[in-house]
Amino acid sequence: MPTFGQQVINFHQSLHFSSALPRGIKVMNPVEENDEIIENIKRFYTKFFGDHRSRRFLIGINPGRFGAGQTGLPFTDTKRLAENCGLPPVSFSSHEPSSVFIYEMINAFGGVQAFYKQFYINSVCPLGFIQRNKKGNWVNCNYYDFPELFEALKPFIVTTLKKQITFGIDTSVCYSLGKKNAKFLSKINAEEHLFEKIVPLPHPRYVIQYKFKEKDTFIMAYLQKLMGL
Repeated sequence: MPTFGQQVINFHQSLHFSSALPRGIKVMNPVEENDEIIENIKRFYTKFFGDHRSRRFLIGINPGRFGAGQTGLPFTDTKRLAENCGLPPVSFSSHEPSSVFIYEMINAFGGVQAFYKQFYINSVCPLGFIQRNKKGNWVNCNYYDFPELFEALKPFIVTTLKKQITFGIDTSVCYSLGKKNAKFLSKINAEEHLFEKIVPLPHPRYVIQYKFKEKDTFIMAYLQKLMGL
C-alpha cells in the first residue's frame, strides 16, 4: 500500500482543472508551470510523510503566487524549506509572510518531524487562481471571491477533498485557516459530511499583516486548539 506521502505526490501529479471559469480568471497549477516544483513535493512528502499514520487536516484557501504557487508546498517558502525542513536549496528563492507564522507555530509545537507526524496541510482548493485587476496586472484570487467561481469549482473541490481523506485523514476534526474559508468549507461539509467538526483558526497572513505584535498569542491559540487543550 502506498505511504501517505506517496499518495500526496500522486495526487499533485494528477491534479488538472479544465472546466470553464468566469471571465478574467485563470487557474494556477504550480506542478504544470515549473518542473522543479514536483521535485520539491516528492522530497518533502517522502521525508515527512513516508508512513501510514493517520493525520488531522489543516485546510487553507488555495495556493497563492508567492507561497505554494512557487514551491508547491502549502505555507512553505524556500527559506523555511531549507532552514526548517532541512531539504536542499532549490534554484530560486521565495518569501511568504504566512510561512513565517506557520513555521514559528510548528517550532513551538515541537518541530517539523513532530508536527507533520500528526498534521497534513493543504487547501480547500488545491489549485490556485489569478485574476486581472483594473490596472491590467494578474493578482491572486481566492476560490470564494466570486459566487460564480465558487459554483464552478465546487465539484472539483468536493472530489479533491474526498480523495485526500483516503490518504489516512482523521475526519473527527479539521482546522480551517481563515474565518471566511471556514464559512465556505462548512457549507460544503453540511452537504457532503466530510468532517465531524470544523475548527476555524485565524489565517496566518492576517496575523502577520495585522496582528504581528500579538503573534505569540496567536501561536499559543493555535497550539491549544491543535492539541485539544
